[in-house]
Amino acid sequence: QVPLVESGGGLVQAGGSLRLSCAAPGDTFSARSMGWFRQTPGKAREFVASISWNSDRTYDADSVKGRFTISRDDGNYMVYLQMNNLKPEDTAVYYCASSKVISGSWSENDFDSWGQGTQVTVSL
Repeated sequence: QVPLVESGGGLVQAGGSLRLSCAAPGDTFSARSMGWFRQTPGKAREFVASISWNSDRTYDADSVKGRFTISRDDGNYMVYLQMNNLKPEDTAVYYCASSKVISGSWSENDFDSWGQGTQVTVSL
């Protein structure tokens, strides 16, 4: 199975912005919802945001509401996470994932395909 490939991570100062990108396989993209999760050392992976197969629904974790926006480009099989007003506590490895639950989900168990992750570091 062709993996998901994330890009766009890096080092940014608090208050700054980053946009993460995820390239997905084209043959099943339109039939899947997509999501972003993040993980810091010693902690469980946590949900960040997800978007339904047709973009009519999005879900955001309370910790990122009003700051992060998930979107998808079905023509190019891409998913994005626009992150604004970044905080040091947003520092983590961010993972892109896809799910057969087309309406979208916030449960890690519903996602069956994952990328390798991209590091985001927010400094004071």
